[in-house]
Amino acid sequence: MTDQPRLLVVDDDADLRDLIAGFLIDQGLQVETAADAAEMDAALARQPVDLIVLDLMMPGEDGLSIVRRLRGPRRPGVIMLSAMGEDLDRIIGLEVGADDYLPKPCNPRELLARIRAVLRRRSESETQVTGGPRRRFGNWTLDLISRTLTRPGQPDAQLTDAEFRVLTVFLDRPQRVLSRDQLLDAAKGQDADIFDRAIDVTVSRLRRKLGPGDPIRTIRNEGYMFAERAEDA
Repeated sequence: MTDQPRLLVVDDDADLRDLIAGFLIDQGLQVETAADAAEMDAALARQPVDLIVLDLMMPGEDGLSIVRRLRGPRRPGVIMLSAMGEDLDRIIGLEVGADDYLPKPCNPRELLARIRAVLRRRSESETQVTGGPRRRFGNWTLDLISRTLTRPGQPDAQLTDAEFRVLTVFLDRPQRVLSRDQLLDAAKGQDADIFDRAIDVTVSRLRRKLGPGDPIRTIRNEGYMFAERAEDA
């Protein structure tokens, strides 16, 4: 990640787009803008970015569809903005792979704090990997650099930032009952309040990516337990 992170603000509201971009530029960030998915794709083709501030509701391809197709080990971070601030909308945004979600209108300083938090978490995941490049548990292997899960006979699964951090917590604390709050605190640290109670959503989609026989056990009224022990691969 560069010393000055590169951001892309994607919103069909030109006034809001320019307002956000101008504020972030004043804070020392490199910022490009796009009015829709086509302009976003063109901007990404010119140069990759570290994070996208993405509007949910836009003409043509919407924000949820865009997040679903932003895959791969070098996927930029995504913070979704939406005039629809209901919990369900927030959960759906996180479930499809967004790193954070803010309702419109948002305080620019809060947006800046969320951007810095997402960039910091992604940087830590890239530069502070411990225990070797891969970890193996059961017949699964987790690549700590690309955040990819592999398993014989199953397609590879790319993990989002939240899924990767939760799985890492499980691997570091096997066969122990962890409450939702413990998982949230361990996975997000001081940024836990950002994700509120979305830990169940993250665990659910992590289970789907692990596939049949996943080692995550639900402990009624207590939380979750990871049944497999990990080793360096």
